[in-house]
Amino acid sequence: MDVRSSLAAQAYAATRPATAPKPMPDGQTAGNGFAKLAGDFATTLQQGEKTAMAAMTGGADPHALVQALAQTELAVETAVTVRDRVVEAYQEILRMPV
Repeated sequence: MDVRSSLAAQAYAATRPATAPKPMPDGQTAGNGFAKLAGDFATTLQQGEKTAMAAMTGGADPHALVQALAQTELAVETAVTVRDRVVEAYQEILRMPV
């Protein structure tokens, strides 16, 4: 057996735990984390809508409206950025040679 291949196998075995996926806290999965993010996004949009409707009827001050609109805008921009990155990654995978 070649010594170099033995050293390579040992190096691979030593670094393998570093590349293993880390468990999520409380037994969550990645899908649960994504579902929580989507729920938080929807909650932010709903709160922004409620604040906007309250401001139209005189039930909220303008400062609260501006703050709610800024949070909603940030949430939408973040969602669009994530979507663009996912589409870009998918297109990159499609361009890979088989």
